[in-house]
Amino acid sequence: MNTKTTVIEKEELEKQFSYCDKIAAFWQSEGIVPAAYVETYGCQQNEADSEKLRGYLAQCGYRIVQEAEGADVVIMNTCAIREHAEQRVFGNLGALTHTKRRHPRQKIFLCGCMAGETKVSDRIKKSYPHVDGVFSTHHLWQFPEILWKVLNQKKRQFYIVDEPGSIAEGIPQVRDSKLKAWVSIMYGCNNFCTYCIVPYVRGRERSRAPEDILAECRALVEGGAKEITLLGQNVNSYGKDLGGGMDFADLLEAIAQIPGEFLVRFMTSHPRDASFKLFDTMAKYDKIAKQLHLPFQSGSSRVLKAMNRHYDRETYLSKVLYAKKVMPELVLTSDVIVGFPGETEEEFEETISLIQQVHYDSLFTFIFSPRPGTPAATMEDPTPKEEKSRRFDKLCAVQNAISEEIHNNYVNKTLRCLVDGKDKNLLTARTEGGRLVRFAGCDSLIGTYQNITITGATTWSLTGELA
Repeated sequence: MNTKTTVIEKEELEKQFSYCDKIAAFWQSEGIVPAAYVETYGCQQNEADSEKLRGYLAQCGYRIVQEAEGADVVIMNTCAIREHAEQRVFGNLGALTHTKRRHPRQKIFLCGCMAGETKVSDRIKKSYPHVDGVFSTHHLWQFPEILWKVLNQKKRQFYIVDEPGSIAEGIPQVRDSKLKAWVSIMYGCNNFCTYCIVPYVRGRERSRAPEDILAECRALVEGGAKEITLLGQNVNSYGKDLGGGMDFADLLEAIAQIPGEFLVRFMTSHPRDASFKLFDTMAKYDKIAKQLHLPFQSGSSRVLKAMNRHYDRETYLSKVLYAKKVMPELVLTSDVIVGFPGETEEEFEETISLIQQVHYDSLFTFIFSPRPGTPAATMEDPTPKEEKSRRFDKLCAVQNAISEEIHNNYVNKTLRCLVDGKDKNLLTARTEGGRLVRFAGCDSLIGTYQNITITGATTWSLTGELA
């Protein structure tokens, strides 16, 4: 693995913009306004990457459409975290043979985390001849060049070399919303959890310069953004590679001091690097949402060690208890894996007891999925699939009961919420803690903060009325 970080020079990015101009001129000469479709799988970091791909496409003269049928360019931005996600991508990729048959000039690309796996690119070369290009996350900044070569040379392009992790400032973005925005503050991961493929496909940790992040956040707020979510595989590691003395808590504090009416959130946090300083900073500023996603993965210290998580049960609990102490209103969510290789029934029950002790607002729950190329994929795993499913169902039942109890406690409370859209005939809003609220109101309220009195609750959402 190449661990060096490369900052893409302005001249290199200008070269990509020149490819954009060539592509736009090509379509103009054909008298065509081309269409492009980007399909995104996986995490918010992939969503942010897709916004950059759409930005490049717009600069190349493409209009963005919402389906692959009839599109001149189709990009599948993929996730490699779980086997099910990969199989779904291959299934959808195969189905594109039909759209390309009906629209022969269609160009199809696969990118994202899957594209960083050699086995995937080899499979595409051999079994998916209708795919015109594959590029890993390290080559996203070169997409105009890749597209131009496909159009001009009419040859398949594979940009999958183990390049050093890069940071490219200035790539245009077409954001999904003017109201809410993703802002990537760093890329890659240094943790090498034994079950996770991310460090192998996204590279080592590399932080953006704080002045670039702050400039982006200021521009978003000035443009009307009401929520900014900071992204990174482990945001708590921000700044370690810069050597400038600014850590994640410092960055968060600087963003909270930007003038304007907005909330800042972040994800994902690694418990090892979550500090009391971070929790104190969150508690200090009204503009920092009192919401924390802090994956614990297992309640067993032995399993955590086997996962290479760099903390134990007691350390995790001490941090959670402190965060709740300084932020009594904190909405806490987490990830948990059931059935990690070698997990015993007693160790599973330790996970259940941790959930009952912490009282999470909600959990993202997974049955262990072995990823080839990770240490956990070769670990002895004697627990039958049926037993893992039983444990998974029990965990979900325990958490669902807790979520329903917590949501019921919202009833009759009045909360300040950001009205962010519609669901059929009702408006939707989000509490500071990210809880979904549905209520009746005028469309003119979308994009504003409103006080909403909660009138009802389910396991997954709340209902309310304007206070």
